[in-house]
Amino acid sequence: MSGYLTTHVLDTARGCPAEGVRIALYRVSGNSHERIAETVTNADGRTDAPILPAERFETGTFELVFFAGDYLRATGQADGDILFLDEVPIRFGMSDAEAHYHVPLLLSAYGMSTYRGS
Repeated sequence: MSGYLTTHVLDTARGCPAEGVRIALYRVSGNSHERIAETVTNADGRTDAPILPAERFETGTFELVFFAGDYLRATGQADGDILFLDEVPIRFGMSDAEAHYHVPLLLSAYGMSTYRGS
């Protein structure tokens, strides 16, 4: 089995999955960022498929960028031009070519958290 990467977003303020969050995945090398995928969360706060499927999986340093501000505005949790949380980047490394990496985002208008899930 080859490795792959999944993610999901939970709205901790509302206690539900965060539907409609745009997510971009970048491969990071030094100061260079190459966008390799983009998707949107479904009604379960998950992506419909792995954001980095097994057939495209590589080890290295990556960054998920969650466009949280758009979601927070759309759900009435934030407004204005300047938000406390807008684009939320999470940089992480994947070193095991056979592993399933899961990087979720727990989100509210004034706080966020992540962890390596399963």
